[in-house]
Amino acid sequence: MSFIVRPARLDDLQELFDLARQFTLLNLPADKSLLSKKIELSQASFAGELSKAQAEYLFVVEDLEDQRVAGSSSVIAKSGTPDSPNFSFKVLKRERFSKDLGVGFIHQILRLHENTDGPTEVGGLVVDKGYRRRPEKLGRLISLSRFIYIGMFSERFEDQLHSEMAPPLTDEGRSEFWEALGRRFTGMPYKEADAISQQNNQFIKSLFPEEDIYLCLLDSKARLVLGRVGEETQGALHLLSGLGFRYKEEVDPFDGGPHLGVATKEVTLIQQGRYYKPMTQTKPSVPFQGEALVGLSREEDFRCMVSSYSLTGDQLSLPELTWSGLELEEGEELFFSPLQSGRKKNKLRK
Repeated sequence: MSFIVRPARLDDLQELFDLARQFTLLNLPADKSLLSKKIELSQASFAGELSKAQAEYLFVVEDLEDQRVAGSSSVIAKSGTPDSPNFSFKVLKRERFSKDLGVGFIHQILRLHENTDGPTEVGGLVVDKGYRRRPEKLGRLISLSRFIYIGMFSERFEDQLHSEMAPPLTDEGRSEFWEALGRRFTGMPYKEADAISQQNNQFIKSLFPEEDIYLCLLDSKARLVLGRVGEETQGALHLLSGLGFRYKEEVDPFDGGPHLGVATKEVTLIQQGRYYKPMTQTKPSVPFQGEALVGLSREEDFRCMVSSYSLTGDQLSLPELTWSGLELEEGEELFFSPLQSGRKKNKLRK
């Protein structure tokens, strides 16, 4: 079976709607009208018609054999502008000491931070339940392919990349962090506040406290989930950590989930990426050296897939399946970045 990652199209609408109904995600709403607008916005972004402050890219992974959408992911070119700031809680430390008592404490505090000149944000990764746990690792493919596109069009994105990790929630989908903090200052349940923030998040600045918040004043359940990731997010954390993402000592103001970041040029897939004009399809006798991500762009179109390869000097050979999957023509140039073999353990915090 072959899978490619490409921009979402309007004829994907029904399949994206079916995918959205499997989840409860604000960035992939189960609403055809909203999904249609997202696809149109994405198409204009891929066509280079929008500024960084406006552009949002929606990628899908397609099963070429069954010709169906198996997952999606997104990139927001700039998350945090004067019109729509990005808010977070900086996690800081403050020392308090009494000379009279000879007693001191180091407290963790939260400080509301507003960013009006934000980074590029990667997120919105979902895989159809029927395609999970397959050997093709579609979540990995659609996640990593975004960085191939960013590497090919670095001028469309910021110098820093940002990702917001989902924290542990209760079985009912409630955030213990929000219940202990956000709800007390807004009077709104978690899901309602999160949904409103997608359209207008200025109420965060208006209602949240300007003063530092001492974590010791929050209940133990809220402190326990702060800066942690949920079980279903562990795979995404491992993947991003392997690319160079690190904890930014800041969390989401709604659910306390950790924020990760990395300099765009330091992402391993982008660092190692090179342009090649591959040779006509590899002969069966040529041994392959490993696997790589290969990306091809024509105007507003983009196609990316995992491929075996053979590289000798500047001579890149790819199997026939890759040529057909990318619809590659002789003489065309593609972006090539080898995938690392083996696993490394990555920790969010020491």
